[in-house]
Amino acid sequence: MPKRMATISQSFFFIILPFLLCFKLGIVSSVPCCEPIVANDVDRIQFALNLEFLETEFFLIGATGEGLDRVGPQLAGGGPPPIGGRKANLEDIECRIIEEFGYQEVGHLRAITSEVGGLQRPQLDISPKNFENIFDLAVGRRLEPPMDPYANTVNYLLAAYIIPYVGLVGYVGTIPALTNSSSLALVASLLGVESGQDAVIRAALYKRESEIVEPYNITVAEFTHGISNLRNQLGMCGVKDEGIIVLDPQLGAENKTDSNILSADANSLSYARQPSEILRIVYGTGNESQPGGFFPAGGIGNIAKGYLNQV
Repeated sequence: MPKRMATISQSFFFIILPFLLCFKLGIVSSVPCCEPIVANDVDRIQFALNLEFLETEFFLIGATGEGLDRVGPQLAGGGPPPIGGRKANLEDIECRIIEEFGYQEVGHLRAITSEVGGLQRPQLDISPKNFENIFDLAVGRRLEPPMDPYANTVNYLLAAYIIPYVGLVGYVGTIPALTNSSSLALVASLLGVESGQDAVIRAALYKRESEIVEPYNITVAEFTHGISNLRNQLGMCGVKDEGIIVLDPQLGAENKTDSNILSADANSLSYARQPSEILRIVYGTGNESQPGGFFPAGGIGNIAKGYLNQV
């Protein structure tokens, strides 16, 4: 049986809540907005470019040492190069998987650009320092030495665990609001591949679930639990994220497993997130109007900029 995971301290996650804009209501609310927003198909799909750019650069640079400016510079739209990424010290199989993911993301950027028009790549921060902050928050203490996502395969897989799932649940939240058949077809196809990427990453980590991440005396499963808890904390809209092992088998598939290779609800349906939740998570601030984290200058597209304009 897998080692029972330690409880992650909640006190470390206290976040000062600002007044957040809730587009659906058209008013400023004192609680986080968790409801669907009012937006057209183009704006919704272009919002997804934020995560697609992030995944493209993280995967390509991690696997090859070079990013979009080499593979598809026209898709970057003249946007600034990412901060801090470098080739990861990956084992051969994982390197080939991550490289494939990177090229898949290039295709996603091209497909979105062709369907609704492209946007300039945002400023991205994929530096070890940014991931260090996330890992520290996830486990509730400062890790010494700082955890470098590019140092080895396990560290990189844990860093990769942070990103694609956010895009996946964003697509699930987007699909019901789309009105155009071509938009639905595009996003459904994007979701299919994003889901596959997340499943591969989670399965790779599940194989290592009881492995100790050196030198921190924390298991792989405990790291995923902490990262998922952190995303729930930042998203502020309930539990929509779970690690690769559930602490209570009642939360497993049909209340029969403690494995959680695919994160899903009681009916094994995917969770969904709205743009405000996505921004709160990827900014790392718990505030869709306060950039930071992976997007130090904020996100791109009308939806993300609409929140920034409320500052």
